[in-house]
Amino acid sequence: MERVYKTMKRAGVCNLILGIVILITGITTGVLMLINGSRLIYQKKNILF
Repeated sequence: MERVYKTMKRAGVCNLILGIVILITGITTGVLMLINGSRLIYQKKNILF
């Protein structure tokens, strides 16, 4: 039984680490998209069609 608990502990730790990495990646991507969007809006007057 102890082996099962160790395996479950490892799986839980891996899932926690993966969740944190995905959360940080999502926040970083969102911030970069906001920055690029604001740059596009700011430079909107210089776009010619």
